[in-house]
Amino acid sequence: MIKIQIISDKNKRSTNIKKQLIKKLNSQQFKQPNLAIVIGGDGFMLETLKKNKKSKKKFYGINSGNYGFLMNKFSAENIIKNLTTANMISISPLEMTVKNKNNLTKKSLAINEVSILRQSRQAASLSIKYGSKQIIKKLVSDGVLVSTPAGSTAYNLSVHGPILSLNSKKLSIAPISPFRPRRWKGKIVNDKRKIIITNLNPSKRPISAVADNLEVRNAKLIIVKTNNKIKFNLLYDKNRSLQKKIKIEQLRKEIS
Repeated sequence: MIKIQIISDKNKRSTNIKKQLIKKLNSQQFKQPNLAIVIGGDGFMLETLKKNKKSKKKFYGINSGNYGFLMNKFSAENIIKNLTTANMISISPLEMTVKNKNNLTKKSLAINEVSILRQSRQAASLSIKYGSKQIIKKLVSDGVLVSTPAGSTAYNLSVHGPILSLNSKKLSIAPISPFRPRRWKGKIVNDKRKIIITNLNPSKRPISAVADNLEVRNAKLIIVKTNNKIKFNLLYDKNRSLQKKIKIEQLRKEIS
């Protein structure tokens, strides 16, 4: 029998699901090569994927958190059927390269979004380029988000950014509480080129750059690009695919 890797968060609900799952898998001769089952919430899934960025495994998430947008709902009765019939999608993360005020450089991956946030009571003053093209010369705001399609229903949606179809090959650049220009709504760009964000006043208006949940403070220059060399293979139940979840959020936004 091929051993299936089970990666579980440490909370009580995750541990309980893991025990049920082990019983189910042990009672049936279930074979699925290169499968990892991840039990937790969205944050735990993001953390697990980034730890396994060189892995060729297929990841099936089981939600034991709150919303669990990236996860599947656990059904003890149907888990073997769900694992057998699950559909796979592949997503590539963003790669964030940050140079801080001391000219030290740090790289991080982001599956959902890169957040540029003001670090003090002063609003951020930012310049944004897409490749060699200037998108906005000076944005005064609480910050800006660069979101992937997979992450476009998360923080991006909360700041009124657009919901992107999973196969759109687009990225969303969305301002956070823009002060000048006040009515700037952001921009949707192709995922082919680098997005370059410069802090125009790092001494007076410090900012931090966050890749999903990893923060780099006192950022001076941030470069964001899609890393197509990395592919995360995610499995979803047939009736609850990630594409379908995104479509539901798109319709919900249009209706509201």
